[in-house]
Amino acid sequence: MSDFKTIELRIYGKVQGVWYRASTREKALQLGLSGYVMNKSDGSVLVQATGTENSLEELIDWCHRGPAEAKVEEVKVAKIPLRRFEGFDIRR
Repeated sequence: MSDFKTIELRIYGKVQGVWYRASTREKALQLGLSGYVMNKSDGSVLVQATGTENSLEELIDWCHRGPAEAKVEEVKVAKIPLRRFEGFDIRR
């Protein structure tokens, strides 16, 4: 896991109530990432994900689009200290 990294994403726009969390989980699992996704009270979506640089870049690209019903306005990306997760969860 030495080449693994952890990132945190905040996604803004019309991203709640449009299957964003479930679609993000599905994409992350396809990419072999671990972590979680959750709605925030300000209407944004928070993602923390651990994986290889290439897989994380693919997730970031996907998050700029999101599922069909989403209207993504902004994605903020931050590198955070390496975290280990079991699977990829949707948190409430």
